[in-house]
Amino acid sequence: MAGTINKVILIGNLGDDVKMHYFDDQNCVGRFSIATSESYNNKQTGEKITNTDWHNLVVRNGLAKVCEKYLSKGDKVYVEGKLKNRQWEQDGVKRYATEVQVIEMTMLSTKRNADNTAKVAPVKDIPKPATTKTPEPEETDDLPF
Repeated sequence: MAGTINKVILIGNLGDDVKMHYFDDQNCVGRFSIATSESYNNKQTGEKITNTDWHNLVVRNGLAKVCEKYLSKGDKVYVEGKLKNRQWEQDGVKRYATEVQVIEMTMLSTKRNADNTAKVAPVKDIPKPATTKTPEPEETDDLPF
């Protein structure tokens, strides 16, 4: 196989509200982190151990506005995207960050929805890029079996 793939799928809880940055009338970026956890029992002590990892997520434009409107700290989300590494210099020190550039997102639970203070639009109502499918070729087989 000659190709490569860069795909991330995460289900986790927001660690804080979405932080927005607006560039102009049409472009914006939202940033937030989510926590994913895995648990296991220590065989020697029987103690339940939980390991939590934090992931920095970046959403853009329309998806960022949806996240800002409906998501808050503690909400559970499903995201798909790709890993992106950034580097910059701050006060003479090189800094590095690995982020997930989110392409698709599904809200699994929101505090606002649970509190009945706001209704969250179903995922099917969130605009998605138009996709076209090519029709399957019909079988024109004259064989009798």
